[in-house]
Amino acid sequence: MTYLLALDQGTSSSRSIVFDETGHTVAMAQLELQQIYPQPGWVEHDAQEIWRIQLATARDALAKAGITAAQVKAVGITNQRETTVVWNRTTGVPIHHAIVWQDRRAEPTCADLRARGLADTIQTKTGLLVDAYFSGTKLKWLLDNVPGARAQAANGELAFGTIDSWLIWQLTEGKVHVTDGSNASRTMLFNVHTNLWDEDLLAALDIPASLMPAVQPSASLFGEVAPGLLGHAIPIGGVAGDQQSALFGQACFKAGMVKNTYGTGCFMLMHTGGTFQTSQNGLITTSAAQTNATPQFALEGSVFVGGAVVQWLRDGLHAIQGSGEVQSLAQSVPDSGGVIVVPAFTGLGAPYWKPDARGSITGLTRGSTLAHIARAALESIAFQSAALLQAMSRDAVSAGAAAVSELRVDGGACVNDLLMQFQADLLGIPVVRPAVTETTALGAAYLAGLTTGVYRSTDELTDLWKAERHFLPTLPPARAKELMERWEHAVRQTTL
Repeated sequence: MTYLLALDQGTSSSRSIVFDETGHTVAMAQLELQQIYPQPGWVEHDAQEIWRIQLATARDALAKAGITAAQVKAVGITNQRETTVVWNRTTGVPIHHAIVWQDRRAEPTCADLRARGLADTIQTKTGLLVDAYFSGTKLKWLLDNVPGARAQAANGELAFGTIDSWLIWQLTEGKVHVTDGSNASRTMLFNVHTNLWDEDLLAALDIPASLMPAVQPSASLFGEVAPGLLGHAIPIGGVAGDQQSALFGQACFKAGMVKNTYGTGCFMLMHTGGTFQTSQNGLITTSAAQTNATPQFALEGSVFVGGAVVQWLRDGLHAIQGSGEVQSLAQSVPDSGGVIVVPAFTGLGAPYWKPDARGSITGLTRGSTLAHIARAALESIAFQSAALLQAMSRDAVSAGAAAVSELRVDGGACVNDLLMQFQADLLGIPVVRPAVTETTALGAAYLAGLTTGVYRSTDELTDLWKAERHFLPTLPPARAKELMERWEHAVRQTTL
């Protein structure tokens, strides 16, 4: 049997999964990651902790699988995107905590870019809207605010990376400083047409080019895991940002295919093939995972708070003891009783792009209970995702393509049947859950397998994909439309 090891470094945890060549999970290990909130709107991670627990889960997954590193054909890496790390090239020590993708501290820099009239140039070159979500302005904040950082950067002493680059640096013991196109495309510094760092964008944010990692296709050789770490050298053959990796793992290789990942946030991507399409509906254009040097693109919408709303129910409201209890609590009432939760804890992402929005609970009556709030919180995930897909369908139709006819789903919250059924009801199209829901990690494994000859082509991967359940819409379209209108009204109230 051939084995592939996927390292899945997420926002709330680090996981390692051993897959066999058919894409089935052999073993998995997972550890939670500490969330650091220095002040409202700021979110950080300890990059050293990320490395420690990622290595620990890799070792644990191999042990659980009952195999050695010598039996692993290749390693694939997938990661939370946009989270920004800067470290010293000599010591390997980060100069500051990693600034997480959810962090909003760089909004003043974004406002300055907009005021300088650079928004259109940035969108044309990168496909991105100017927002603090992306890595470039986080990197500028670090250089401007960490004592001595600018001088060190000017001397070539520092390295920047998203989490994939940080892990590769550690896995290769400082020999390789590299990223892939899908992660590079999330920095607001990368020209997705040329697959090169853009000199003008680097200059606009006063970022020395010496900080930047080399960029490779997602399926290529990124170096080798040092033999002392896992017991044997293993080629690193695949790297992709988590959402592009999930698109790949869902076998969405053709234009028009759509997936939605229900994780800490929700991320919906529609493959557009080799076509760079600029959204007219608040979405961004991003690089898809690439198996060669030819650019591939996707339209994307990002929900900042998806599954994290369940963590809020657990840790903030203490409505539940464990995340697994949310479905039973929500199902204890027939509906939300008119309650709507808009979890704009760190602003609203696509298609709204309201950085100043804050969370709200509306529609409360004397009869409202924790169960109603829990159900509304769960439904907020589906409402936000429905707004994304509606925007995506409008873009598809305007480009001469058909409206989206099916949504493939993955991520931790997709196992919630109540949520998936409500999602299908809002959308009016089938929601399809795959047999293997760990598609983010699976995509990284598939990319590594393509690089090392485990798979011959993406056609072989298409044949491996299987559906576990189809959720078909049961709600009358008029009722679904009414619910979405109530949601949009609640969204407008978050910025009053």
